[in-house]
Amino acid sequence: MSNTPEPTPPASNPGTTRIVAGESNKPKRRRTLEIGIAVGLVLLIGAGAAVASVVAKNNETQAAAATTPAAELRLGYFGNVTHAPALVGVSKGIIAGKLGSTKLTTQIFNAGPAAVEALNAGAIDAAYLGPNPAINSFVQSKGASINIIAGAASGGAQLVVKPGINSAADLKGKTLASPQLGGTQDVALRAWLGKQGLKSNPNGGGDVAINPTDNAQTLKLFQDGKLDGAWLPEPWASRLVLQAGGKVLVDEKDLWDKGQFPTTILIVSKKFAADHPQTVTALLQGHEASVNWLNTASAADKASAINAALKATAGSTLPADVIDRSLKNITFTVDPLAGTYKKLLQDGVDAGITKPADINGIFDLRALNSVSGQKTSAAGLGQD
Repeated sequence: MSNTPEPTPPASNPGTTRIVAGESNKPKRRRTLEIGIAVGLVLLIGAGAAVASVVAKNNETQAAAATTPAAELRLGYFGNVTHAPALVGVSKGIIAGKLGSTKLTTQIFNAGPAAVEALNAGAIDAAYLGPNPAINSFVQSKGASINIIAGAASGGAQLVVKPGINSAADLKGKTLASPQLGGTQDVALRAWLGKQGLKSNPNGGGDVAINPTDNAQTLKLFQDGKLDGAWLPEPWASRLVLQAGGKVLVDEKDLWDKGQFPTTILIVSKKFAADHPQTVTALLQGHEASVNWLNTASAADKASAINAALKATAGSTLPADVIDRSLKNITFTVDPLAGTYKKLLQDGVDAGITKPADINGIFDLRALNSVSGQKTSAAGLGQD
């Protein structure tokens, strides 16, 4: 665009009426009429300007409201090591620091479907969760409910079973657990069983019974011999191995190309994002800073920070060996690994949890890419 200033348009030359001595009364009446018209025009122009001013002010007010940071951000996440970006981001004040004047309030969930239900009900604005509940919400709302705005963790989910179980065939007639029906580990378990020729029904029937159970209860039930195994995220998979004598039958990373699959992502309500884009950007700044901290901190510092957060949210800490094993299974990343989502959707369909659908538009990574200065791909499933 040229920097040369545009020429100033010539001033308008409104018509004038000359007043000459000795003119007849008729021209006077004409002058009076013309003056009246001119006055009327001035009044109309003034009124128009006033209306335009009011409209402009209203538009400015609406535009300001659209870009004003939210008074409060309500954030959901789990007390899992796979949610460490949320755990340390909240407990160390990283996210709150980026939000500035926006108040941060948090809510802890056991699994993704409950978090999505809260978000869709307007009880929270954003959440860390697994990808399948996000896909389900997007599909059921026909794309109106949520957007995935970042990744948080890859890896860190395993099927842990009793020592006497050595193959998929050994699971027939057994009882397994997952965190919640329709959750990411629940879908992974059902889809994997199906590929092994074993049926499982959402109502608990089939060749293998799957009982969606709170993670802490799953540990106790497994220790008491009332469960044969569970597909769980960290630290619960490690707890079943180290504290309950279980063994890993399936490490989910072995089912994915390069061992990469999303365990935890960050989603936001579409309405909240439209109303408060500045707050979403600030949340992503805090999220990225939390991921960077986890990827640069020493093992001891990470363990200490995660335990401090777990103490604050769950009232207890984890043994050092549990945290160490958990962290070795997880990669923290802001990349949601969008290339895996068509398979994740198909796994949900195969598991009977969701229906075939078009998930184009599920990602909005523009703010993330603006914050990070890098190009994280939406793999053709949204904006990046």
